[in-house]
Amino acid sequence: MPLRGIRFCSFGILYFFLNSFVVPTASYALKDCMVTQNTQVICRKKSFKVFPKNIPARVTSIELYGNNISTLNKTDLENMPNLLRLDLTRNRISKIESGTFVVQLSLEVLILKNNRLCKLQEGMFDGLVNLIELRLTSNQIQTVEPASFKTLSKLRILDLGHNKLRHLTNILQHTPHLQTLYIPANKISTFHSLELSNKSTKLVTLDLSQNELMYFRLTAGIFPKLKTLKLKDGIKNGMVWEVNDTSYLRSVHKLDISGVHSSLHGLQEVIETFNSSSQIYLQLNHISNSLQALINISCKILKLSTLEIRNNGIKVITSDMLHLCSYLKILDLAMNEITNISDNSFQSLRKLKTLKMKNNCLTSVPNAVRKTQITKLDLSHNNISVLGCDDFSNMTRLRVLYLGNNPLVALQDCVFKDLVNLHELMLQNSSIDQLNGAFKKNTPNLKNLSLINNELTDLVHGEFRALNSLQYLSLQENKLQQLKDGTFFGLSSLTYLNLESNKINEISNCTFVELKALKTLHLGRNCIQYASVEPILYPPFAELSKLDTLYISNQIRPHKRPNFPQNFLQGLTNLSILYMQNNNIKFVHPHTFNYTPNLNVLIMSNNPIRDIPDNLFSSIKKLKSLVISKTMLRSLDVLLHSNLTELEVLEVGYNTFSVIREPVMLSLPALTDLDMQGNSFTCNCDNAWFLQWVITNQQTQVIDAYNYECSYPPNLELLQIDVRSCTVDTDFICYISTACAVIMTLAVCFTHHFLQWHLVYAYYLMLAFLYNTKNKDKRAHQYDAFVSYNANDEGWVLGELLPKLEDEQGWRLCLHHRDFQPGKPIMENITDAIYGSRKTICVVSRDYLESEWCSREIQVASFRLFDEQKDVLILVFLEDIPMQQLSPYYRMRRLLKRQTYLSWSRADAHPNLFWEKLRQALETQEHPMGEHILLTVEDGPPGERPDQ
Repeated sequence: MPLRGIRFCSFGILYFFLNSFVVPTASYALKDCMVTQNTQVICRKKSFKVFPKNIPARVTSIELYGNNISTLNKTDLENMPNLLRLDLTRNRISKIESGTFVVQLSLEVLILKNNRLCKLQEGMFDGLVNLIELRLTSNQIQTVEPASFKTLSKLRILDLGHNKLRHLTNILQHTPHLQTLYIPANKISTFHSLELSNKSTKLVTLDLSQNELMYFRLTAGIFPKLKTLKLKDGIKNGMVWEVNDTSYLRSVHKLDISGVHSSLHGLQEVIETFNSSSQIYLQLNHISNSLQALINISCKILKLSTLEIRNNGIKVITSDMLHLCSYLKILDLAMNEITNISDNSFQSLRKLKTLKMKNNCLTSVPNAVRKTQITKLDLSHNNISVLGCDDFSNMTRLRVLYLGNNPLVALQDCVFKDLVNLHELMLQNSSIDQLNGAFKKNTPNLKNLSLINNELTDLVHGEFRALNSLQYLSLQENKLQQLKDGTFFGLSSLTYLNLESNKINEISNCTFVELKALKTLHLGRNCIQYASVEPILYPPFAELSKLDTLYISNQIRPHKRPNFPQNFLQGLTNLSILYMQNNNIKFVHPHTFNYTPNLNVLIMSNNPIRDIPDNLFSSIKKLKSLVISKTMLRSLDVLLHSNLTELEVLEVGYNTFSVIREPVMLSLPALTDLDMQGNSFTCNCDNAWFLQWVITNQQTQVIDAYNYECSYPPNLELLQIDVRSCTVDTDFICYISTACAVIMTLAVCFTHHFLQWHLVYAYYLMLAFLYNTKNKDKRAHQYDAFVSYNANDEGWVLGELLPKLEDEQGWRLCLHHRDFQPGKPIMENITDAIYGSRKTICVVSRDYLESEWCSREIQVASFRLFDEQKDVLILVFLEDIPMQQLSPYYRMRRLLKRQTYLSWSRADAHPNLFWEKLRQALETQEHPMGEHILLTVEDGPPGERPDQ
């Protein structure tokens, strides 16, 4: 075989052999990561130092928040072409190799906040042709190279805040669609429009806050669409404000110059630039001095619609403080120290619609608010303790009222009498213990009422009878004990009712009868009690046929056994979500869920049920999520009898089962998320199938599977156990078969290349042996010698050898062309000739060695030599032949080392001696080997001189 063929064969075998070890990763179990919604990977605070491997290619979102990754290599993301969002916040990334994102053609959001990048280089973001949002906040970026963003043609949001940039060059050149640019808290002292672009941009928001601006130059109209400009804590005293044409900022709607440290003249120059704007939302928070002057300057802008003056330490609002703000629509005075507001303070604000005064020190509702036409009023987080009947008189336009976090004690029935258009009322976190009929006659259009965290202990019949439009009612964290008949009379439109964290211990059969439209009901953290699981006469939810979500968890039962009657859920035919965890339930009746055929989500964890009835879930075939963690469950076989073919999420952590059987998992064909944390797994052959399934299945994510621990053997993790001995490993059998085939192929290739002639020789030697065994007793010596020669040497044989031996010396020779019997097989003729002669003369030449039939003749002759142990072989070399050419003729090489031979090529000087020695060899009797007469020849093989 040619050497090239050997190399090709060896390479192909090696490739196949190596591939027998390579098993493609199909696992859905990721170490230290969680896959949610089948396409999102979350690896928060797992101390990764490099980008995690084996993330499925189908993933569209990866969150690696809070790890220790220092470098992004070009191979990290090469197998994730479907990625849409990548969050690498709070790592240690200081280097991103060029070409890292070349495969991420679909990536839309890249978050690199809180890392250690110092420079944005060309090629760093290559491939991100569809990136929309790039967050680089809180790095150490000092330089942006000219072509850093050259591929980000679709970028809309760029956040470079809290870095070390000194100028804005090279940011907008390659981002024509950029709409939001955040660059707060850098070291920018000069802003010049030419640094950003020489043509119009699509910027909508520009944040220059917390810089040290000394120069602001706008010499071209590059911001035709700019709506928000933030200069908070960024304007220093003496700053040069140069805007050649005020129309350049005519589209600005929101201006933040809070916390500025500039002169009044300088601020006036800035504010007056926006006179031509359509509407202005101006923020003047944290102004240290000249606040009144700034308000007066600001209010001269005819289009000033919103004024925010928070955190300025204002204590009193006087009548002339806002008298110039006649066009104001929204006034925000929150987070000051206001204790008093004069009656005419807002009289000039004829267009005012929203007034915010939360987090102040007001003790009562200011009279000034009654003289406005506002629709929204925020008085939360003040010191108001009493609400009078006239506090909101004539405020018929008010739609939203925030009064939460005030020390209110009780309401009066007349306090909301004029609020006929009120839609939203917030009274949370107060000390209200009595409603006193405040909602029996008033606020007919109220839709959202919050009474969270008050002191209510009782609700009388018809307490909310006037609230026919109410949709959301929040009463959690009060002290309600009993819900009487008619408590919710009149709430025919209510869709959301929250009664969580009260002390309710009994629900009347008529409590919810009026709530025909209710969809969500919170009853968690109460004291609902029933003596047994026997059916009750009047189920509490019998009339709630539209209820979608029910929270009945965390019930505290100090006296009676924790049970729910078997018909407790009767009437909830459309219930979709049920929370009933942490109830200390020990038994659930098999018919409990017969009344909820449309249930999709069931959470009943942390209940010591231990033995769940086999048919408990059989009636809820649409179930998609089931959480039964911490229930002392001893087996998952209950799922086999439930036919949960649509179940997608199953949480069964912290139970007592140790073995998961194959039929259980196969009975859940739609399962995508499985949480079994905290169970005591037996890591032996009983779980062999499950261990293999965790590693190889591509549909179900077994959450945190790499951290599951074994109860037996101890101190091992579930996925570290080798269970290959538990089953017939077809992969291993295939591997052994393949390995044997490879070894055999290598052996055949090696033998064919290096031992070809030895095999051929052995083959014919065997044939001669068989033939000799069969016929040796039948033969007699008809000839003195058989002459084996090549046809190309026939001239020497007929012209030299034959005349000398036959004519002169009288020997009878056998020649194949003269003495072979016609029609007889050639091999048989050769064997008969050799064994029918006393001697065999081999006339060896290069042509002889290349002849197939000559090689067979010498092989048969040499076999006779060793078989009979007689001196029957005479070698005559017509020419000198190097030893390496004799290497295929292994037997001949051995003969040359043990036997004498004649060389015609060296008999030129003494030809008569050559013929004499040949005669002597023919006359020699068939002595045993080792007793033959030595011929006078060279001591070494032909081609090797004695003097060499």
